[in-house]
Amino acid sequence: MRALVKVLHELVDREHSVLVIEHNLDLISQADWVLDLGPGGGRHGGRVVTQGTVEEVARDKSSLTGQYLARKLAGAS
Repeated sequence: MRALVKVLHELVDREHSVLVIEHNLDLISQADWVLDLGPGGGRHGGRVVTQGTVEEVARDKSSLTGQYLARKLAGAS
């Protein structure tokens, strides 16, 4: 995971845009901007639940991703 994050940061540092579709909180927490789609999968998804910085998404109680990010940022496992 560290190697992937390093490469992604290098691409951004070189002014490339990087779009990653991911559920791994370690990777999501490294993002500059998070776009949370849902609220579920399949026919229950497909709309923007929330978007913003990791911290902004973590404060959005309507976002499942935000709830998990909030726990991660608070140091919970």
